[in-house]
Amino acid sequence: MWLYLAALLGVYFLCRWYRGRQTVEKLTEKYVFITGCDSGFGNQLARQLDARGFQVLAACLTQKGAEDLEKSTSERLKTTILDVTITESVAAATKWVKGCVGNKGLWGLVNNAGIAVPQAPNEWLTKDDFVKVIDVNLFGVIDVTVHMLPLLRKARGRIVNMSSVAGRLSYFGGGYCLSKYGVEAFSDCLRRELRPFGVQVSIIEPGGFATPIQNNIVEAFQKAWNQVPSDTKESYGQQYMETCCKLLQDRTKRANNNNCLVTNSIEHALTSRYPHSRYSVGRDAKFFHLPMSYLPTAMSDYVLACIMPQPAHTA
Repeated sequence: MWLYLAALLGVYFLCRWYRGRQTVEKLTEKYVFITGCDSGFGNQLARQLDARGFQVLAACLTQKGAEDLEKSTSERLKTTILDVTITESVAAATKWVKGCVGNKGLWGLVNNAGIAVPQAPNEWLTKDDFVKVIDVNLFGVIDVTVHMLPLLRKARGRIVNMSSVAGRLSYFGGGYCLSKYGVEAFSDCLRRELRPFGVQVSIIEPGGFATPIQNNIVEAFQKAWNQVPSDTKESYGQQYMETCCKLLQDRTKRANNNNCLVTNSIEHALTSRYPHSRYSVGRDAKFFHLPMSYLPTAMSDYVLACIMPQPAHTA
């Protein structure tokens, strides 16, 4: 019985491995548009795909980011300025992409642009704090994707959306987890809608990686603390704030520096004939966050309560 099950599992993983190694043809003729290429995953992916021979169309938020990227890549790579929170900017970028790809259409769209702060208990934040993050991480993804869909359908291409393990397991306040849950839902809906058109959709769910969007998390947390009323501070306690800051600092120090794990997953989603629907990247994603997301709510709540600091005064 157990030998039979082991053989079935072996055949399953062997077939999965074999399918995953099958790549699409004529990669050097395919255009890929990437958002958020000033730094982090987007910058590294743009350089990686350019080295692979893709026709990379890189969108940066700043002119300096675009110029620095152009200096470190080949003449094939082209850049444009894009603020994903401004529809006029998205429309202009779409027009630019259409002029670049011509009749070939757009093979790949990588929605990578994102921000992470502020992160703090929800009571410490304002509506604008939530909107700031969700506007980039979710509505920006939606706006760019909707504008680019005709070009993607023409090429029967790929959409790769940057989510997070925080889109599976939410354990800190602010707009980041909300936005990533939204990206998961939007991507699932897209995958089912676009399958008849031959467009495939993948979600990237990284764990803790060392990227610029993690910068200033502690400072943003402390800023939120400084703005809350005195009675709220009394309820949570100074010790709670200091412990949370220490946890955030430790999380930053333990962050995985091998960002290639993420960019390689994105590249696989763009180049494989059989891309995965989801890519959970990093040991913490595979062995903690993902399993925790499947536990009964009471169990995951208990585990997180043991890990996270508790307020000073509770009912």
